[in-house]
Amino acid sequence: MTNLINHYFDTLSSAIRDVEVTDLSGNVMPVEDAFNRVRKSAHTVHDAGKKILFIGNGGSAGIASHLAIDFTKNGKLRSLAFNDPSALTALGNDLGYENVFAKQIEYHATSGDMVIAISSSGKSPNILAGVATARQRDCEIVTFSGFTETNDLRKAGDVNFYVRAMEYGFVEVAHLSICHAILDLDMGWGSEKKTTPV
Repeated sequence: MTNLINHYFDTLSSAIRDVEVTDLSGNVMPVEDAFNRVRKSAHTVHDAGKKILFIGNGGSAGIASHLAIDFTKNGKLRSLAFNDPSALTALGNDLGYENVFAKQIEYHATSGDMVIAISSSGKSPNILAGVATARQRDCEIVTFSGFTETNDLRKAGDVNFYVRAMEYGFVEVAHLSICHAILDLDMGWGSEKKTTPV
């Protein structure tokens, strides 16, 4: 059993460490460049009075909510997640579940906002529709996906983080870890400017 547990965590570690990043044209980006672009863009968005919008389903919705709070409270970056249950059920009931994020982005996003879309499969119709609406709204788009390397979400963002794993647990933990790393490094993790949040 110990060997199996060690193999599990080695596999998880590899999934996080071996993340692949591409731009909108499909060109490979070094992970460090991608981190810096997202970090700097998040500040540009905030400083311009704009906002960072997170979308995701299921476990990815949990990640979206968690990160929206952390980016706001710890990172001091204006952020929110579009997964309020009443909004999702009302829009899903009236307009179809595939439109629950697209409609919220249509209602609330403005040019210059950043949309962070999280989907383990990269194939969720409502996430893809939300990203398409964000593109129409002239938002910067960052995506997090996994499973197959040809998933549609991986081709949709200005910066696309792809985790090469087929299990939800590995992909979701990797997505959360990568997002935390971007924020924590931005806040000064590993440097003298790092302070403990209150």
